[in-house]
Amino acid sequence: MNNYKFDIVHSLSGINAEDWNSLNNGNTVTSYEFLAALEETGNVGDESGWLPAHLIATLNKRLVGSAPLYIKTHSYGEYIFDWAWADAYHRSGLDYYPKLVSAVPFTPTTGPRLLAADLDVKNALANAVLSFTKDNQLSSFHCLYPEEEDLLVWKKSGCLLRKSIQFHWTNQNYENFTQYLSSMKSVKRKKIKQERKRVIDSDVKFRTISGDQACEDDWEFFYDCYQHTYNIRGSNPYLNFDFFLELKNKIGKNTLLIIASQSGQRVAAALNILSNDTILGRYWGAKKYIPGLHFETCYYQTIEYAIEHGYKKFEGGAQGEHKLSRGLEGVETNSAHWLAHPQFSDAVGNFLDREGAAIGEYHENLTTRTPFKTL
Repeated sequence: MNNYKFDIVHSLSGINAEDWNSLNNGNTVTSYEFLAALEETGNVGDESGWLPAHLIATLNKRLVGSAPLYIKTHSYGEYIFDWAWADAYHRSGLDYYPKLVSAVPFTPTTGPRLLAADLDVKNALANAVLSFTKDNQLSSFHCLYPEEEDLLVWKKSGCLLRKSIQFHWTNQNYENFTQYLSSMKSVKRKKIKQERKRVIDSDVKFRTISGDQACEDDWEFFYDCYQHTYNIRGSNPYLNFDFFLELKNKIGKNTLLIIASQSGQRVAAALNILSNDTILGRYWGAKKYIPGLHFETCYYQTIEYAIEHGYKKFEGGAQGEHKLSRGLEGVETNSAHWLAHPQFSDAVGNFLDREGAAIGEYHENLTTRTPFKTL
């Protein structure tokens, strides 16, 4: 057996960016630049309730594995909801927080969580993560949105598995948006055409710009829109403007701004993240309401871009069955959980069995409601 050396680091600043990125298969949101931007701009840290505690594995002083980890004092910004578990702990006189989370903060997208080229290293990382959880008397460990290989590692380590649903669009090698529409049932195709025409008739035009080519004023406008989305609900955005500027400066070529203007005046913006063959639909906002503007800015413009540039998938995120009729289909996503308290672990396991069956039925129901033609 290899003698890996494990360390916990509370900042990425002491890690070589190239070494970290060599382990994550080109995934943008687990890249050194993305995660470091969250730290350097104060979006994660002591005051945010996301304390970085990244696990690194070295062999002969060479980085061979890592896991982005955070000690959490709340459950905000995770998109896998465990508030009821926290409440049950509280009612039983137990502390649910702090807990340990393996995730990309504020980013519900599937990807690598055990960053390593070798399965043996991944298994060792998983065991070290659970040992850290126990040794530091944390209530629990949660891995959110792991890719399939990592999920199997967590299952082998004794974690409980949980399913949830997101809505993703898949590129079936469409030549253009027209061909994409032709694959849909007539009633759905007609509805999309009507929605798009309504936006055109409102004199709305779009600019699609790579983030590194967009000027700072465009980024400021995007952030104004993004912030407005939260403000109208009486809340504040998770992410500050400095974070987005870091993305522009460090990995701007992996971001895509879509800006909508009406009669020459900018009215809405969306920011997507480009990661390998996938577009991640992440942030959006509008300064005024225009019928159909949200669907056009967030979905149709992005799908057109994906077709034109050969992207295989567009992740539209969780929630909202309205995405189904726009061509985004329900897919199962996963998380893994380990709870230190035996009785609570058993209770949560029973709950997840029931919830998983319901999620399976829901997913099956979504499949029967596909907007696409069937043979």
